[in-house]
Amino acid sequence: MTEPAFNEPQEEFRTTQERVYYQVRDAILRGQFLPGKSVTIRGLASELDCSPMPVREALRRLTSERALELSDTRRVTVPTMTREKLDEICAARVALECQAAEQALPFVGEEELSQLRALDDRITQALASKDMQEYVTGNLEFHFTLYRLGHPHIILSLIESLWLQTAPLQHLVFQRFGVQELPDRHQDLIEAIASKDIQRVRTAIRQDIEEGLGSISAEELMQS
Repeated sequence: MTEPAFNEPQEEFRTTQERVYYQVRDAILRGQFLPGKSVTIRGLASELDCSPMPVREALRRLTSERALELSDTRRVTVPTMTREKLDEICAARVALECQAAEQALPFVGEEELSQLRALDDRITQALASKDMQEYVTGNLEFHFTLYRLGHPHIILSLIESLWLQTAPLQHLVFQRFGVQELPDRHQDLIEAIASKDIQRVRTAIRQDIEEGLGSISAEELMQS
């Protein structure tokens, strides 16, 4: 498993429990937990080279964030996604991420714009080469690089929770159909940010989220 993708601690992990939590969370974001597949606490502990106790605590936290479910048999699975739940998550993401982007806008200068453009170039290349993992990593870094500029606290943790809930399903869809047809509204967003146009920023964020999650069909939800 790789290092944490977003909102990671600024210092070294203080405890094994903390390390395990971030590693499992990152694995969810990167598609290592998929709908329909399960893992055991003991299996995760072996992979992460630790005892079952910190794994159990990490899973408890991720269960409270609705990213995973822990059964009575100690098997870990991704919660079932329904159209109603997905639509609600989509609406919540639009509201929170528009607010986070607007909050970040006053802190975006030329250096920050250059960083966002570089990340967008990385995403564009990933789409062109049909590189799913590179697309996922680049997209994650693009959004959270922007949102962190506004120094959010509560909003960011809520956004993270929503991303965790949809990441497994999106990865499953990516595996079946690839990433080459995915919409990319990042250029629109960068132009809106550069012009300090709050309404255009909010529109680009909304379209990016709705076109991404809204493209998941009822059939794909049933197959998950």
